Amino acid sequence: MRVLITVASRHGATQEIGEWAATTLRARGHDVDVRDPAEVEDVTGYDAVVVGSAVYVGHWLAPARDLLARHADDLRARPVWLFSSGLSTQPSAASNSPHELGRAIELVRARGHRSFRGRLDREVLSFAERATIAGARAREGDHRDVDAVRRWADEVADALDGVRTSLVAG
Repeated sequence: MRVLITVASRHGATQEIGEWAATTLRARGHDVDVRDPAEVEDVTGYDAVVVGSAVYVGHWLAPARDLLARHADDLRARPVWLFSSGLSTQPSAASNSPHELGRAIELVRARGHRSFRGRLDREVLSFAERATIAGARAREGDHRDVDAVRRWADEVADALDGVRTSLVAG
């Protein structure tokens, strides 16, 4: 199946999560494109879409939110999965649960959402970002779990294999 993975990432860590997922999906036989949300003009050439975003101050980045709004009708016509990555060292923590998540899931009828821990490198942050991080008492370092991303991507691939089987049978 042809899969689009589109990721809004401010400093590259969330983009790398998308790349890890793409590697797993490719290993499972899927044709995967990874693109920035602002570059996505059309999703109709894809059988499935994965949309990810970094979470800042409890929100997905605007390019990911905008992509969902621009392509909502076409996204609802295919399987969609969402993922988030935030500063939290606990994947289920509130800081990794964007405020708009429920609406986003409903808008595109997403099959699921997964939160992943993020990477915090204060050296690459703006002054405003450092101030926000200081208030959140976030721990410096790379807290991402590549194995967790690969397991999730395997779950997506399993679901896609089920979709492919039903298309062939139907």
